[in-house]
Amino acid sequence: MPKMKTNRAAAKRFKKTGTGKYVFSKSHASHILTKKTRKRKRALREKQVADATNMKQIRRMLPYG
Repeated sequence: MPKMKTNRAAAKRFKKTGTGKYVFSKSHASHILTKKTRKRKRALREKQVADATNMKQIRRMLPYG
């Protein structure tokens, strides 16, 4: 059986935590920041834990993660 391939796009976006969950950065934080509130920009800087409903897809994309 051939080796499984890691989805490179997912590998760049998700990082596995010590407990087995996946964290990712939020989107919409790179440009057009003048119209976004200070509170919204501050919230976009935080990492977010992937939801349990998406874990099956993430694990399939990152077989060695």
